[in-house]
Amino acid sequence: MPFYENVFIARQDISATQADALAETYSNVIAENGGKVTKRENWGLRNIAYRIKKNRKGHYVLLNIDAPPAAVQEMERQMRISEDVLRYLTTRVEELEEGPSAMMRRSRDDDERGPREGGRRFRDDDRGPREGGRRFRDDDRGPPREEAPAAPIAAVEAPAGNGGDA
Repeated sequence: MPFYENVFIARQDISATQADALAETYSNVIAENGGKVTKRENWGLRNIAYRIKKNRKGHYVLLNIDAPPAAVQEMERQMRISEDVLRYLTTRVEELEEGPSAMMRRSRDDDERGPREGGRRFRDDDRGPREGGRRFRDDDRGPPREEAPAAPIAAVEAPAGNGGDA
């Protein structure tokens, strides 16, 4: 059977247990149609890049699926009907990932590094002292140059021996 990864976003105003119940419902749909869900991860309530149906956040859930295409189509049909599902994406993959997904590894890595200092990503003093107190690129150019007056145009004489008169 082919392998699929499905990520769906549930509305922000449902609880985490209701989001888990939705994932369980879709897992049962897959099982009833001859497939199985090998991994289910709840990524939690996360910000959405843009508003979807007046929601700024959503509960993200990942399902790794080993099922025939008909089972996946039925699950997607039920996701379209559900008012709690804002978006979903199902992708066919060559093989399913073992262990935690990239999103779960990222959050664990963030926890191991600890909190950031200063609260901002970049600060002026992170770059070290500036040479000579310069702050802008224009400071490297120096003072503006004064233009020299244009030289008068002298009369141009023809060079000797080149006039064609022999």
